[in-house]
Amino acid sequence: MNDTTIKFKPRHSHHHTAFHQPHFSDMSNVIVLDNGGGYIKAGHGGERDPVTIIPNCLYRPLSSKKYLHPSPATTEDLTSAAIRRPIDRGYLINPDLQRDIWNHLFTSLLQITPSTSSLLLTEPLFTLPSIQRATDELVFEDFGFNKLFIADPPKLVHLYEASRRPYCLFSKAQCSLVVDCGFSFTHAAPVFQNVTLNYAVKRIDLGGKALTNYLKELVSYRSINVMDESFIMDDVKEKLCFVSLDVARDLQTARKRGGDNLLRCTYVLPDGINHTKGFIKDPDEAMRYLTAGATPSLETKNGLDQPESSEKLVDRKKTDISKNEFDLTNERFLVPEMIFHPSDLGMNQAGLAECIVRAVNACHPLLQPVLYESIILTGGSTLFPRFAERLEMELRPLVPDNYRVTITMQEDSLLGVWRGGSLLASSPEFEAMCVTKSEYEELGSARCRRRFFH
Repeated sequence: MNDTTIKFKPRHSHHHTAFHQPHFSDMSNVIVLDNGGGYIKAGHGGERDPVTIIPNCLYRPLSSKKYLHPSPATTEDLTSAAIRRPIDRGYLINPDLQRDIWNHLFTSLLQITPSTSSLLLTEPLFTLPSIQRATDELVFEDFGFNKLFIADPPKLVHLYEASRRPYCLFSKAQCSLVVDCGFSFTHAAPVFQNVTLNYAVKRIDLGGKALTNYLKELVSYRSINVMDESFIMDDVKEKLCFVSLDVARDLQTARKRGGDNLLRCTYVLPDGINHTKGFIKDPDEAMRYLTAGATPSLETKNGLDQPESSEKLVDRKKTDISKNEFDLTNERFLVPEMIFHPSDLGMNQAGLAECIVRAVNACHPLLQPVLYESIILTGGSTLFPRFAERLEMELRPLVPDNYRVTITMQEDSLLGVWRGGSLLASSPEFEAMCVTKSEYEELGSARCRRRFFH
C-alpha cells in the first residue's frame, strides 16, 4: 500500500479537539479504537482527531457507593478513588469490565450502531491467543460489529508519520524504529514496508503506570501518604516531572536550601470544598529550573528568591500540620529516570537506549543505519521535557560513529497511534483487509487472525 497517498478528510472546524456528530452518510462507518491500558482514544475513520479520550477504567469516588464511568471532563473529587482496569500489564484480563466500558463508549459517547459499523482496533504486540479470542468475541458476539481489523500500534505510528512527511527518510525507505512508551510497557519496534518486524521487537516492562507508582512511593516516604491517589499522582507526574540531562548535577541542585533550590515546587491537594482538583501552587516556581537553561545560573536567581526563603520555611511548617500540600525536589527527575536506568531501582531490565540498540541489531545489517536515523517517539511517557535530548545522549555512545541518530517526536504522542488508525481506516484498501462477522462465524477466531499478521 502506498502510504503517502492517504489523507484525512477535510475538517469542518479549525480546532484540534473535535467533538462532532458521526458521519452517518459515509459509505463505510469505521470506528477507530486505540484501546490503551491507560486511555481509550475513540472516533471515526478519516478524521484528524478522536471524538473522545477517556480513562480505560471504572472508578469509585469516596462519595459514591458504586463504580462510575469516567467522562472526558469530570469535575468530581477523585481523592482516594478506587479504580478497576480491564487491562493489566498491557493485556486484557477482564473482558466483562471492558464490555461495560465499551458499551458506555459506543452508546453514550460515540452514539453508534455496531451492527452497521466496521471496527479498527489496536492490540499490543505478542497478545496471547486466548486474549485474542476474548477480544474477537467481544467485537463480533457481544457488540455485533460488521467487520473488524486488528492493528499493532507501531505500524500505525509509522503509517501516520510517513504520510505526514512524504520526503522524509522513513517515508522514502519505508522503514522506521517506533519507540512507544505507553501506560503498561515500552517497546522498540522496527517497522519495514508497513509491517512490524516482530522478531526484532524489544520490550521494557515499564510504562506510565510504574512511573506513577514510583512517584507515589517517593512522596509517601518523604511527606504525605499518597499511595491510594492514582489520579492525583498521575497529574503531579504529568505537570512536574522532567528528564534530567545530568543526574549528578541535578542531585546537587536538589540538596540546596531555600531559594537556591531551583527544583523545589509545591503541589496542593484537592480539599473537596474549594477545589476538587489538585494544582501547582506557584507555576512560575515549578518552571524555574527548566527555563534556567542547561546550567542554571544561581547568581541571577539568588537575588530574586532569597527574600522568599524565610516565608517558605513558615509555609512548610504550616504544611506539616495541615497536610494539604507537599513539596517535590529530586522526585521530579528521579521518576522518569526509571525509563533510562531501571537497574538503578533493582529492576533486571535494560534501559531504553540499550533496548533500542538490541532491536536494531536484531535486524538486517542494511536496515540498521536507516533505523537509527528514523527513530519515532510515541506514547504518553515520552512527553516529559527533554526526553528526546536525553535519549540521544544515551544512544550516541552505543551507536557506530559513522551512523547518524535522528529522533522524531510526534506532534501529539498520545494521538499518534489513533491518527495512524484513522488514516488506514479511510484508505481504499481498508474494507478488503477486514474480517467480516460471517467469516468469523464460519472460520473462528484463529483462522481469521492470520489475515492481520501476514
